[in-house]
Order: sequence, then C-alpha cells, then structure tokens
Amino acid sequence: MKLHNAMWPGLVGKEPGTDHPPISLEHMLELTAAANVNGRTFDGIDSFLFHPHTDPDASDDELKRIADLVASHNLKIGSLVAPIWPGTVGDSAMGDAEARSKFLLAVEKACRIASVFNQHGVREYGVIRIDSASSVGDWAKDPAGNTQRIAETFREAGKIAEQHGERLAAEGEICWGGMHSWQAMLDTLEATAMPGIVGFQADLAHTYLYLMGYNAPEAALLKEGYTDEEFWAAYKTMTDALRPWTLDFHVAQNDGSVHGTGSHDKTGRHCPADDPNGKIDIAKASTYWLKDAASRGMKHICWDGCMFSNETLETPATWQNILAAMIQVDQAI
Repeated sequence: MKLHNAMWPGLVGKEPGTDHPPISLEHMLELTAAANVNGRTFDGIDSFLFHPHTDPDASDDELKRIADLVASHNLKIGSLVAPIWPGTVGDSAMGDAEARSKFLLAVEKACRIASVFNQHGVREYGVIRIDSASSVGDWAKDPAGNTQRIAETFREAGKIAEQHGERLAAEGEICWGGMHSWQAMLDTLEATAMPGIVGFQADLAHTYLYLMGYNAPEAALLKEGYTDEEFWAAYKTMTDALRPWTLDFHVAQNDGSVHGTGSHDKTGRHCPADDPNGKIDIAKASTYWLKDAASRGMKHICWDGCMFSNETLETPATWQNILAAMIQVDQAI
C-alpha cells in the first residue's frame, strides 16, 4: 500500500487570528516530505479542495501549479475532499432542491479538479470524499425520509463521479446525520445502492465511536468496561458490515473522547499515533478494514489527525511517529 498524509489537519478547526491558524499547503508538504523512517517516506498526500489550500474554482494553470508543487516533493496526490458543506460550495445532502444542487455542484467541481490532477500525472489513484453535510439533530426529525433524501443525493453525485471515472467515499463520523452510527451508515449506503461507485471511507478514530453508540445508543456494540474479547467481537461485527463498502481508509488513533474546534462539530478525537491513552491497536484494527482491499481498488491508505494543535502538527517527531505507525499497518496487511 502507498502511504499518504492528509493535508486537511492544517485547516480543519483552524481559524485565522487565533492560536490555531491555518497551516499552508506548502508547509504541510514540507512537514510530510521530511518524515523518514529507516529510509521509507510518505508516498503522497490526500488533499482538501477549499481555501486556503485549493480554490475550488482555480484555473487549470493554477491547479497544475499545485500539482507541480506536490510533485516537487516527490509526492503523489490520492483522495480529494469535496467542498460539500454549507459555507463552502455545497449544502445539506438532505436539504431542499437548492441545497442539494449545491452539494452536486461541489462534487462536480471536485471531479473537474481530479481530472486536471490525473492528466498532469500527479494523481493515479484515490477517491473523492463526501459526507451528508447534515446535522444528526436535523436528520432525527425524519430518519427514514432524510435517509432516503441523502441516498438520492449521493446517487446523483455517484452518477457525476462515474461520468468522470471517479468514485465517492462517505466518511463515517458521528457528527453527520444519516452517517452517525454504523447502522445508519449502512442504511444510507444500501439505500444509495451504487456499490463500487459510492462507498465508505473508514477512519479508525471515528469508527471507534460507532462501537460505543455515541449519538446512536441503539446501535452501540460495546459498553464501558468492555473486555478485549468483547472489543474484537464487536469490531468484527462492524467491519464485516461496512468493509464490503469501504473504498478508502484513514489510519488514526482515538482516546475514546469527542472533540471539535472552530466551526467543526464534535466528533471522534484524533490522537497522536503514540498517545498513551489511545484505545486502538492501530495495526491490528486496520487489518479488519483492509482485508481484500485490492479487490475494492484501494491502492493507498492515509493518516488523519484532524484537530491536532499547531504545535503538535509542526513538530517533526509527530510525523516520524505517524509514518512509523503507517509502516506497521502496511506490514500487517
């Protein structure tokens, strides 16, 4: 598997003029390229398609400049995050016709950028990441109806992606309506009914909270104080259900808590790879998700460390530890 680092930790939860301002794409690339564990380095990055890293309406020439910048660090581009949220390009996938058209426009723009990167040669694999861009509270006002509306939007988005030779992966997080539990996520994917085109992006940190039923107690597979045996039995239940849909994968760590900064709603806390409070055996848990990954067209995995402090992100040792954990995952699968 190719090993990628995510660029959005430099943006998600960051706000200009605070003690956690956005970190530029250039600096995130420098930090990524500098990591080296016994001669192995990151193979690429996954990219966030919104300001200040990437203008979703950037010209082809500007996108080629970004591609050249990434390539100058001997890195590839893999999966891309579409700007599907209100306040970016998109809007709620279960909203009114105008909102849903904005969501589809965001996917269209992401596919266009992907095409430029593909033609450049800096991108040879990866998916386009989406979510419902809808709150759990709003979804809960009409669970069945809203799940169907999200699925309809995802299906239309999938048609756009397929026309561009792309695939979509919905990242399961407890903060997104219709995706906030493993069961709700499965229901949405099955209702979308585009396997291989619209699938799941599994994140070790976020899916840990799926097990605990945070935001969806009825879907909990574990209770506090669980045993190791109970954990892996529950993990198998969850991954057996969602792995067939999994098209993209985030290596991460979680301490069992939730966290949010800036405008980002609370979701599974990402912790440093070597956090002593981490709940996850990263390498072992990854094997549950990555079994038969090649058959689902997966060629890379990506680290996700959203909402780390800038101090942590700008410390070289952070990336050494992350890369070491990624190598362990690659060796385990």
